[in-house]
Amino acid sequence: MVGKRYVCGPLCPTVGPHPSIEEWERRASWQVADVERWWASVANSVLLATGRVFDVIDVPGKLGRSAARAASIGPVAVTPSDRWMFFVRPGDALRPDLSSRPDLVLHGNGSWIPAPPTRTPDGRVRWEIHPIVTGWRLPRAHVVQRVLASQLHTPGRPATFATMLRMRHFA
Repeated sequence: MVGKRYVCGPLCPTVGPHPSIEEWERRASWQVADVERWWASVANSVLLATGRVFDVIDVPGKLGRSAARAASIGPVAVTPSDRWMFFVRPGDALRPDLSSRPDLVLHGNGSWIPAPPTRTPDGRVRWEIHPIVTGWRLPRAHVVQRVLASQLHTPGRPATFATMLRMRHFA
């Protein structure tokens, strides 16, 4: 742990790097000069703000591996602590059968995730399914949620071929 970068407050849904900049949403930047200035004094992790361009559905490893095998559903990053982060189009809430699970987190407005290859105390975040492989296309959240729900209801059994074909469509 470095300072308060990995310290969570009560009910914090993000176990991992936290913004080191106060008012991070207002001050976030993609400008090289800003990032160089911030990194000049302390090297930081790269955190991606969620809720505008994309949301992320963050799930435990067993479910993430199963869902990723069942269907090609867009970019997926994996943390060293075995959390699978499914990148989706922004704006949709979790389905009731998923939102009731404390081990699933929807990162939307006001949240963030560590970008590969961010280093954490346990190792580096990595791409399981790189955005280049998916043509930088993001699936709709309901498509990924359907895959996740199907894997929860049929543990250890991959989806049928017909189901996989329906799930592959992002529209």
